[in-house]
Amino acid sequence: MASVVQIFLWAWIIKHSRVCSDSLPENTSKRFVIECLEEHNRVRSSVNPPARDMLFMTWDEGLAITAAAWARNCLFVHNVHLEDVRRVHPTFSSVGENLWAGSPASHFNVTRAIKGWVDEVHEYDFDQNRCSGVCGHYTQVVWASSYKVGCAVQLCPNGVERTSFASREGAIFVCNYATGGNFNGRKPYSPGSGCSGCIGTCVDNLCRSPDRDKQKSYGWTPDWDPALSKRGYVPGLIVRPLALVFTFIAAFAVHYFYPNVFFYD
Repeated sequence: MASVVQIFLWAWIIKHSRVCSDSLPENTSKRFVIECLEEHNRVRSSVNPPARDMLFMTWDEGLAITAAAWARNCLFVHNVHLEDVRRVHPTFSSVGENLWAGSPASHFNVTRAIKGWVDEVHEYDFDQNRCSGVCGHYTQVVWASSYKVGCAVQLCPNGVERTSFASREGAIFVCNYATGGNFNGRKPYSPGSGCSGCIGTCVDNLCRSPDRDKQKSYGWTPDWDPALSKRGYVPGLIVRPLALVFTFIAAFAVHYFYPNVFFYD
């Protein structure tokens, strides 16, 4: 009987966890991908002063996989593996990252999160290339040579560590960029007439290229992804109670149909 109760309990937990998770988009959702790209490119095309070398930004599956893997930690700290680039992407030479966290999770939407980063423009002096506060998220969004992005949002039922809401439900949103930006001493882009420093076509002051814009698929998962360690024991939590139930049923059937049969060690 205890095993049956366990099964129903697990079913209830899985069901209600799924309901909470469904309120946040998957990183493979077409609408989520489009919104992330539109928000980034809208900002990149309208920088002031205008940029002569701003590349059009497109989605990258590998960066989205990395973003999702790090977000699963529910930790408001930059990915500790970024300096070892082969552990965050199979091909790019550098990867950048922006983080956003909020509570409750229902407050999340892509536009609001990216706007929080972009609003740092008020702390940034382009001419002097200086920040009067925090502006690294903004400069990464408008870093001219960052032409790929991949994002993910994660529900954190127990809170996001290193935040003021670490003990209550929240969400963390991660975007990874390639090639990475925010190099010391360099401005995010070169000022000038839109696209004047680019090779290829120009759309909304952004430089496009069929080679850069094409999509790639990666059969790859970071070796530090928390999901890898969970795969080993989650099935066990489900299989063991089921095995106990089947054992109980088998024993009951034997006893019912063969009441005079006994087993001894």
